[in-house]
Amino acid sequence: MNPKVPRVAAVHDISCFGRCSLTVIMPILSCLGIQVCPLPTAILSTHLGGFKNVAFCDFTDRMPEFFHHWQQEGLAFDCIYSGFLASEEQIDVVSRFIDMFAGNNPLVLVDPVMGDEGKLYSVYTPKMQAHMQTLVRKADIITPNYTEACFLLGERYQDDRPDVDKLKQWLVRLADFGPAKVVMTGIPFVGEKIANMAYDRLEHSFYEVSSEYIRGQYPGTGDVFASVLAGSLLNGFSLPAAMKRAADFVALGIRTTFAAGTPAREGILLERALPWLCRNI
Repeated sequence: MNPKVPRVAAVHDISCFGRCSLTVIMPILSCLGIQVCPLPTAILSTHLGGFKNVAFCDFTDRMPEFFHHWQQEGLAFDCIYSGFLASEEQIDVVSRFIDMFAGNNPLVLVDPVMGDEGKLYSVYTPKMQAHMQTLVRKADIITPNYTEACFLLGERYQDDRPDVDKLKQWLVRLADFGPAKVVMTGIPFVGEKIANMAYDRLEHSFYEVSSEYIRGQYPGTGDVFASVLAGSLLNGFSLPAAMKRAADFVALGIRTTFAAGTPAREGILLERALPWLCRNI
């Protein structure tokens, strides 16, 4: 057994209630045998979906202090993994962080969290979209959902799944920004499926993994998918195998939560699903 434990710098917010961002990323990656070093972007009392009067502490100004200290201590990372970023300045800070820790060639995964179901999140401005496009250029792999892919490319969102050939063109165009691998999640599928499609530019290969559609929208499922994907890739899984593992785990979490009937805003019942992930390491 390789004694080295992979180390991930996770650049995400901490939403203290609601099972998303770092509260799902840390247990998932730890379960997969990976050390997580959080670089908080903000601390919130809850996530922003379904709650009012959320208490919020912006960490943008403190983030450079954290990673400059890491640099002084000679720390290095096998992966840098970023998610929701709430301002142009924050996106630029993460870009500097990636540049500073690029020396050992870590896997850089950027989840360009900007919106869902055809709409951008309220904080996202055209300037932020442009800054996110710049950050995406520094990634080895990106994981936009279907909505985010549309906005990155300037394409119109469609409720029904577009032509497969068109989706492949989109994946290639997203890879032209810079990342070698692109995984587009949550593609609407006519029928009872949700599709995830990927393109590996180096292999010039396309992959598709579909899951059964289950009624119910839960926050944090994108974080769950990207975390299992990242952890699986760091454990040596191929891209299609990592995608399948991530999709299967998200589907299990949604099925478990839907059956339990817990409030959607609390996220998926990660605690019930994690044993499956640990058994399948």
